Amino acid sequence: MKLEEITNKIQPVEELWIQKARERTAQLVMPARALGRLHEISERLCGIQKTLKPSVNRKAILIMAGDHGVADEGVSAYPQEVTEAMVRTFLKGGAGINAISRHVGAQVWVVDMGIIPELDPGSIDGGNRLLLRKIAPGTANLSKGPAMTIKDAETSIFAGFQLATDLFDQGIELLGTGDMGIANTTPSAAIGSVITGIDPRDMVGRGTGVDDKGYTIKLETVKRGIRINQPNALDALDVLAKVGGYEIGGIAGCILAAAFHRRPVVIDGFISTAGALIAYSLCPQIRDYMFSGHCSEEAGHRNMLTYMGIEPILDLGMRLGEGTGGALSMSIMEGAVRVFNEVLTFDEAGVAGKE
Repeated sequence: MKLEEITNKIQPVEELWIQKARERTAQLVMPARALGRLHEISERLCGIQKTLKPSVNRKAILIMAGDHGVADEGVSAYPQEVTEAMVRTFLKGGAGINAISRHVGAQVWVVDMGIIPELDPGSIDGGNRLLLRKIAPGTANLSKGPAMTIKDAETSIFAGFQLATDLFDQGIELLGTGDMGIANTTPSAAIGSVITGIDPRDMVGRGTGVDDKGYTIKLETVKRGIRINQPNALDALDVLAKVGGYEIGGIAGCILAAAFHRRPVVIDGFISTAGALIAYSLCPQIRDYMFSGHCSEEAGHRNMLTYMGIEPILDLGMRLGEGTGGALSMSIMEGAVRVFNEVLTFDEAGVAGKE
């Protein structure tokens, strides 16, 4: 399919199912909407799945990994080799996302969208969880020209779309997006600034923890990348190609797949939300299927979410990435579903309702 065919087939969630869910919520044996946003979460899931028996038992996290040419500008506190080291750690099951995913019962898959090293799944511990979709060994330096071609931008989106589709075909009911890539908060900030129209000063953060000098370099790098490339804010593919990253395009594809297949998707932090901005710009209807796991400490993340009209489930001061905030919020979503499915109504409990 062409990208336009995908977006044209994405429809808003049917309000009828949400209204039916609200009617059941109103009958639960508790004061009206006493569990706050848990009710809204479960009702949205009913609308997405078109059922009054929602289920999020089968969960998975797709961690998209990619390297970035802009790392050469000194925008990260860590060397680029850390990308490979963390990919290997994910596969071994020893990273933050692995611990939280085990807690919530989610599968973890790692995707090489465009990291510099060539990894052989057959020779790596946990390599059966590594999916190779490498477009190139890292993007070009966005501060000196386009990060990638339009064709590569499309390829990254389609790769994410197909990977997510495969998981849905295997029975995954709730998908989370994760990321790995040293320097990837720089293209994310550029994407956020261009699409939302917010000044880079209010979008660029400290990422991996750069000092004041590093922050100044990073801010000026984002400004220069936007100035040199002149991405068109009304053309998401142009923005992704000029100042984005392969893993960011992959995340956008995952989100489009969730909306296309009517499945809920949980985005993580700053990088995942940059991918969400690309998907949202291509098809605003995806917002109906998307949950924001948390609001990170990165400066522009809240601004991105506000632009799309999304309220995060958690706000715990997290800034790790990897998909950790999204994975942790899956536990909240599962709790919301259990309340909806398992709490008795006033009639079922034999309790007098509100007069």
